[in-house]
Amino acid sequence: MSARGPLVVVGDVLLDEDVTGEATRLAPDAPVPVVEVGAERRRPGGAGLAALLAARDGREVVLVTALGADPASEAVRAMLAPHVRLVELPLAGTLPVKSRVLADGRPLVRMDRGGGTAGPPGPAVRAALAGAGAVLVADYGRGAADAVRDALADAARRVPLVWDPHPRGRGPVPHARLVTPNEHEARRFVREHCPRAPGAALDDGDGTLGGHALRGALLAERWRAASVAVTLGERGAVLLHADSDEPQYVPVAAAGECDPCGAGDCFAATAAIALADGGLPSEAVGRAVAAAAAFVAGGGVAGLADQGGAPRPGALAPGGGVPRDLAGIRALIQEVRARGGTVVAAGGCFDLLHAGHVQFLENARRTGDCLVVCVNSDASVRRLKGPGRPLNPAADRVRVLGGLGCVDAVAEFGEDTPEALLRELRPDVWVKGGDYRVSDLPEAAALREWGGQTLVLPYLDGRSTTELARRAARTGR
Repeated sequence: MSARGPLVVVGDVLLDEDVTGEATRLAPDAPVPVVEVGAERRRPGGAGLAALLAARDGREVVLVTALGADPASEAVRAMLAPHVRLVELPLAGTLPVKSRVLADGRPLVRMDRGGGTAGPPGPAVRAALAGAGAVLVADYGRGAADAVRDALADAARRVPLVWDPHPRGRGPVPHARLVTPNEHEARRFVREHCPRAPGAALDDGDGTLGGHALRGALLAERWRAASVAVTLGERGAVLLHADSDEPQYVPVAAAGECDPCGAGDCFAATAAIALADGGLPSEAVGRAVAAAAAFVAGGGVAGLADQGGAPRPGALAPGGGVPRDLAGIRALIQEVRARGGTVVAAGGCFDLLHAGHVQFLENARRTGDCLVVCVNSDASVRRLKGPGRPLNPAADRVRVLGGLGCVDAVAEFGEDTPEALLRELRPDVWVKGGDYRVSDLPEAAALREWGGQTLVLPYLDGRSTTELARRAARTGR
């Protein structure tokens, strides 16, 4: 997170309730399914969910929202307080409660009740926005964003601001770094905000990438936004920049048939984090598409912890689809072992990832049911390989490794050997690539402490990072 200040999330919070079960018969008095209830879950929704997802990697997140003294407000306040810092607006009325009944994972009916209006901001709200390092607005049209609109307009001139719009809310303030409507919202906003739009933009039947790009470009101009990303669900997103006529399509690597509820909040939160960390809008959207897809594939909101609403460790990875924090990796290992599976770990620098690395990791994954890659930090690589290395920073190496289908988790370590990390993870099998002998590996002794096995797998002949770097240097002369 930037040293300039925390990520401040502004918007309307809801209390979400899910009643889940099985429906195997119809009621005798009406042709409706009878749901045998298996579980009931509650969690913060709206801006509350976005704030929780933004805080999943431990960064400081401040949530500016309207809460009252009603039971729903008290419940949400208790869920949020351990994970984000709350700066409250007064709420006239009650917090909205959204209840869904799901059978076999599919929604059957939704019931909404309650609702209130956000009051004027106090000094603490204005101070939070003045000290923000980045801002995410989740405007559900219930007044929280409107109450601080002037302060948001000022923030947009100073720091990255992401605006996640909704049909009931107003358009974003000028100079937003990124606005993230979904395809249905984009069509509606064009009709409402761009009355002189060409007929092609108003054609609701045009679901082509060109149609989405046209609508995104019109909205970027109308809203005076630096960029607009029209999200397309399992198809990814189309990104438009205000200063370019060239749309950028960001596809989803893999899509699943899961509950998409909350995916938009995950997308916006991930994009805001990326921009807060200095990324470009294109990088932010790429990370957001991957994170939203992983969120849905991991069960969506059903993958969040019961009652508390915080993400389960390992349910989400910052900016990608595999866990990269120790808590998340431990949870993954526990799940694999609960199924009777074998946990494999493999290690290396993985600088300039090449075909030899990929074959090695694919072979390592075949030796078990889960592969955790332990990758040397930049300082560790520099000590081992000398000045000028690594060629790629650790963040990039971790990201590339996490994108491989054979990799289930990635962990970075700063020592010369991964012994300390392996003692934390206690894998069943440790795999090293190259021409080593098991007896030469100091970490082999650690594996024996808990009955683990050490294997050495060869790389492809003629493939090495050093040789690739030499060839690149000769070509560049």
